[in-house]
Amino acid sequence: MSKTEDTDRIERQIELKAPVSRVWRALADAREFASWFGFTLEHGEFAPGAEVRGRIRHKGYEHVVFAATVVQMDPERLISWRWHPAAVEAGVDYSAEPTTLVTFELKKLGNGTLLKVVESGFASLPPHRRVSAHRMNGEGWDHQMIAIERHVDKSGQS
Repeated sequence: MSKTEDTDRIERQIELKAPVSRVWRALADAREFASWFGFTLEHGEFAPGAEVRGRIRHKGYEHVVFAATVVQMDPERLISWRWHPAAVEAGVDYSAEPTTLVTFELKKLGNGTLLKVVESGFASLPPHRRVSAHRMNGEGWDHQMIAIERHVDKSGQS
């Protein structure tokens, strides 16, 4: 896994030992995505303009709702969505804050897939949240790269 960061964006990439079609399914099927990302899907499917929602399952964050609005889908190449980053404090309404854009890009790499994730837009967040949201999400993407790798390896390459 490689990392690139500046104050406005987070970039991660990982080489997965699974074909592009398998990785795409893990990203574009809302139920499958929820299973490895760590939330219980309550609403939605991945489609441009649609919202996907569900309750986070990670210990200590069960009060948090995953909510993302899909921006773009280009099958087996790119999916992107917007969300409120690090919106984890109980009782706080983040709806008036700007969102960040999360983009997953897939490229065939031999028999596997190069997956690149970029989250951008941290500079538009309120100053009091900018640094902590960037730090939390950077750590989160480190975890999620491992999670998707385990998921596509464990679930086979079909």
